[in-house]
Amino acid sequence: SRSPRLKRPPRARRALRPPPGWPPPSVGRGDERPCGGVLVGRMAVTPEYVNMLAAPTETFLCPMSANIYNIDFTAFKIRALDETQEFTLFEVRKDPSEEPPPNDDMDDSVRTIRYHFGPSFLEWPTIGTMLEFANGEYPLHNFRMIERHYYRNILIKSYDFSMPFVIPNTVNTWEVIYTMPEMDPAVKEGIISCPWETRSDSFYFVNEQLVMHNKADYNYSDA
Repeated sequence: SRSPRLKRPPRARRALRPPPGWPPPSVGRGDERPCGGVLVGRMAVTPEYVNMLAAPTETFLCPMSANIYNIDFTAFKIRALDETQEFTLFEVRKDPSEEPPPNDDMDDSVRTIRYHFGPSFLEWPTIGTMLEFANGEYPLHNFRMIERHYYRNILIKSYDFSMPFVIPNTVNTWEVIYTMPEMDPAVKEGIISCPWETRSDSFYFVNEQLVMHNKADYNYSDA
């Protein structure tokens, strides 16, 4: 008779370690979610939360140290597009000798940028942006950007884009096409005549956790 075959014990699966510093620090009074992330008051800062905001935030909703994936924006370009042509409206590239991504020792002003586009910008039906970024040794799962634009306390446009996966230690290009919304003529006139009162919040999530929050101010006047 045959000897019984011995079954090999199942291999133990190696547990994946979270990135150093996870969960990210909290904001405000130090409230933390049990599974990581940040709270504002007692409400979690989730994509659903920021998509409900009716006005620009008064403060940044996460500390700079929440960027535990070392996401670093290295270049940015804005183009105006139509059926036959395109024009570069803004372009910047980070000097390679500059410091790595911001940390909590830096002033919050490093997270705010100002754009002076002029009134003709509002006439373009389509705007394209190219964002180049590098990331660190950990992959990005469900990397998501939510960008909300306001004139004073009026939401004029909101965009939501995502990348399912980003390979670790890579430089990536994120191309986005924006269809400009039709605006009420009175709001459009206010945007042009009141420089710097049009603002935006850009929120960046990895697996539903807020890791970056940037702001921008806009001037659409001739001056």
